[in-house]
Amino acid sequence: MPRSEINRSGEMEVFARVVELGGFSPAARALRMTPSAVSKLITRLEARLGVRLIVRSTRKFMLTEEGTTFHERTLRVLADLDEAERAVAACQIPRGRLRVNANVAFGWHFLLPVAPRFMAAHPGIQLDISITDAVIDLVDERADVAIRVGPLRSSQLVARKLGESLSAIVASPDYLAAHGAPDHPEKLPGSDLITFNFARHRDTWPFVIDGQRVFLPAHGRVTVGDGESARRLALAGQGLTRLSLFHIADDIAAGRLVPVLEAFNPGDVEDIHAVYVGHGGKLPARVRAFIDFLVAEIDLRRFATMPRAAMAGARETALSG
Repeated sequence: MPRSEINRSGEMEVFARVVELGGFSPAARALRMTPSAVSKLITRLEARLGVRLIVRSTRKFMLTEEGTTFHERTLRVLADLDEAERAVAACQIPRGRLRVNANVAFGWHFLLPVAPRFMAAHPGIQLDISITDAVIDLVDERADVAIRVGPLRSSQLVARKLGESLSAIVASPDYLAAHGAPDHPEKLPGSDLITFNFARHRDTWPFVIDGQRVFLPAHGRVTVGDGESARRLALAGQGLTRLSLFHIADDIAAGRLVPVLEAFNPGDVEDIHAVYVGHGGKLPARVRAFIDFLVAEIDLRRFATMPRAAMAGARETALSG
């Protein structure tokens, strides 16, 4: 019989139980097997090893010298197997260093505020957070989880969707009071725009004009490398920028930023995912606990359905104030 077809640990367990209980019948009862099945297994084991392990008769049961040696080694192997299983089971308790990468907007506005609650719930985890809008390679950076906003590249990563978000063009009330709000996308070149300088950014903004989806050039006097920088410059009155609602909805509701050109908003949605390396096996407990925590604690649904009436109301309130 090929070695790959032999359940060697199973044979050892039966043999050890036979020796422990002093016979085939009591071992069979303990293992819920028949005495004949136990006897055949021991006979097969002896045949494979080429030695007699047990001297048995109706009156006598004793180990041979080879049987004694094999029994000692068997007990050690079974103890090692038990220890290995206990070690793996312990790994199912969330513990160890968890490396998380998040883009700047999500990191500042969602991840960092909930991190203390996650740490309190999982005292065995050491959280290692990196916040950047650069798209990292999880394997190269040894990251466990990354938060990605926007379309995902084709890869071997596994993704779990956290939510989705609409986008809007916004500016501060002070900027609009001083410069006016463009009433048509084609007037954007006359405005101060805050855009992005990272490689994957497109130098266009999408609109719906006369029922057609179009992309118009959007070149800013100021370019930045992350959404939080664009948000802060917009709050400071630097100009118009286009950001996801999950990033700026609170500013709109508070009147700190005002939506413009909403009649031409195409309603495009950006997906937000937690991505991690998956090889078909079970997730480490620390990774599973973190992703489950994000899903439970962070509710992004309102950013995918913010009604235009509410946006328009926020605009009127901010401008009238």
